Amino acid sequence: MPKVLEFFYDFSCPYAYLASTRVERIAKATGAQLEYKPFLLGGVFRALGSPTPDVLPMSAPKARLNGLDMQRWAELFDVPLRMPAAHPNRTVTALRATLASGDIPRASHALFRAYWVDGADLSDPAVIGAAFEAAGLSPTAALAAAQQADCKAELRKRTDEAITRGVFGAPACFVDGEMFWGQDRLGFVAEALGGHAALVGLLPEPTNPVPPAELEFFFDFSSPFAYLASTQIESVAASAGARVLFRPFLLGALFKSIGTDNVPMLGFSPAKQAWIGNDIARHAERYGIEFRFPSTFPIRSVLPLRTAIAAGKELPQVMHTLFHAAWVNDRDIADATSLKLILSDADLNPAWVDAAANPEVKATLREYTDRAEALGACGAPTCVVGDYVFWGQDRLELVRRALLGWKPKAG
Repeated sequence: MPKVLEFFYDFSCPYAYLASTRVERIAKATGAQLEYKPFLLGGVFRALGSPTPDVLPMSAPKARLNGLDMQRWAELFDVPLRMPAAHPNRTVTALRATLASGDIPRASHALFRAYWVDGADLSDPAVIGAAFEAAGLSPTAALAAAQQADCKAELRKRTDEAITRGVFGAPACFVDGEMFWGQDRLGFVAEALGGHAALVGLLPEPTNPVPPAELEFFFDFSSPFAYLASTQIESVAASAGARVLFRPFLLGALFKSIGTDNVPMLGFSPAKQAWIGNDIARHAERYGIEFRFPSTFPIRSVLPLRTAIAAGKELPQVMHTLFHAAWVNDRDIADATSLKLILSDADLNPAWVDAAANPEVKATLREYTDRAEALGACGAPTCVVGDYVFWGQDRLELVRRALLGWKPKAG
């Protein structure tokens, strides 16, 4: 029996559009059965008490990086992507018409194209009809059926299914009951189907004869994602012949300045929190590292960050030691006495903890924090290659390509 790839989506999501350009090739390459699962994303948001995209509280830096990110993925997927002037559209009629079309895959591709390539307004039945006609589908019957009780009930049923199965956003893919959220997790989807991540099909790697020589790595010990990235960043740089400039910065101060909650994860729905835990575990397994959520979370990181700076040339070793202490061994790196013991156990100088109080050390932490904000950072980790800023440990492949000379068209 072939494995089944279930693809949950709504036309209003650009990442769902991006995923829609890849799911068929992944299913075909792995011999999987692909099932299209349209659902009403707004209905999920309402059920979970999550704000809809048009009212989502988001800092300006995060909004900017998210916009750049979707364009960069479109470039790597080699597909067009145009943000519609009327985004986000109301897609309920389009979703119902898709269910009534008689060919859900073909209707879905037609409407994704209308929204994200042509920039058309899918809340307009005439736009839906034109997209169906261009795809060789009959719009009249589908649009009429979209207003009938049974079609409305079918969309509600599919949306309820998404909620029941833990979907909190789009796109969501399921393989053997395991959920993968986002177009940037399609590599995991391919592997779960028995293939390999390369089946996603990114553009060939750049061959710049003079690639960038260094990258800045902004981190805070309070972030599990920064911990994950810290275990890989040096090998990513080395693969491109670059060096890492380590930048400890105070994430809480950045959040306060740009208007972000101090611990964003605590504001997520239980479904999203559960997925994040699973996703961290998947990445830890891929990287071959240990991970344990610390009992001291959220971590007060001012002292360990200053201690790392006080270590001077030994900063990378101190960084690795303290990340491991916090996120593997569950040791309290915010307490001075505990911090000295951690350093001593690693044959590092505990006097750096006292040196953390030096004015120049404090000034350096402020300098790195100010620089992160000036660069447009919105979280940790943040990597900077030349003029390009990449946010998240799940963007290390993009960082690697930038180090090899890739210059994203989107800033």
